[in-house]
Amino acid sequence: MSSQPLIESRVCFASGQRARVLTAHGECDAFLSGALEYSAESAADLPATGDYVLVRPIDAATVLIEQLLPRRTRLSRRAAGTRHEEQVLAANVDLALILCGLDGDFNPRRIERYLAVAHEGGVEPVIVLNKADCCDDREERLAAARAVAGDSLVLLISALSGEGCQALAGLLAPGVTAVLLGSSGAGKSTLLNRITGSDTHATAAVREHDSRGRHTTTHRELIVLATGAALIDTPGLREIQLWAGEAGVAAVFDDIATLAARCRFADCTHASEPGCAVRDAVDPARLTSFHKLRREAARHDDPRPEKSRWRAIHKAQKQLYKMRGR
Repeated sequence: MSSQPLIESRVCFASGQRARVLTAHGECDAFLSGALEYSAESAADLPATGDYVLVRPIDAATVLIEQLLPRRTRLSRRAAGTRHEEQVLAANVDLALILCGLDGDFNPRRIERYLAVAHEGGVEPVIVLNKADCCDDREERLAAARAVAGDSLVLLISALSGEGCQALAGLLAPGVTAVLLGSSGAGKSTLLNRITGSDTHATAAVREHDSRGRHTTTHRELIVLATGAALIDTPGLREIQLWAGEAGVAAVFDDIATLAARCRFADCTHASEPGCAVRDAVDPARLTSFHKLRREAARHDDPRPEKSRWRAIHKAQKQLYKMRGR
């Protein structure tokens, strides 16, 4: 085994067994050690963008990742598909910049999901409403965003014209790590070019009928800014299934918790019970979102019902194969 000492580095890109890390001497290619892969119980235990790791130099341009250091914060979602598995979007993040376009991309229900993800991971969320230059009802949508934001900061900007971007840049102080989250077409690449003062990140026009964009960003990447802050760019998320428990959801809907204290029944579900103080006081769409996210959080806290359902499906399939084989 090499006698080279272990060096603390930060992951700026990770994909399977390959990664790139930032060391005191610059950026270099990295590979996972066999021991690290073997000890990982799931993909969430492997290095993600933003992680701090201990690496062993192989040569001047390559290192071996030997150890993943404990994460201070993490942003995760449930992996796409039917598996109950965590996908870490970014680690050791201070700010989650939730970017939402003020065109057809604007969706308060999606903002609530991002807020739940941020709160669950211990990350401070900031709602960034982009495309202020092409929105006729910006004040109405700003009010709608503030209605779901709770104590979170809401910024109104135009990444294209620069309006409001100075306030956002003021959040990116030395030592701060922020992550850009949002759907395709929200303007993440345009904003990143504005922040970095370059045109190195490709942008593309959105579709006119639904304001959806194409994936111009294809992987998560940590970029060190001139201010000394770090910014993690992410691909647009078409779906964000929660990897969050009741606590993460409750933090987003604290207004409902306050009203619930006045319900007639202590175990009121705010569905059909008499004397409910919530139903008539909360926007029906927000209340529906609350119930939906609570159900997802309950499945996260206790995934056994879903596992039992799949066991029953697999058992029925085996029985069907046996019958056909007779």
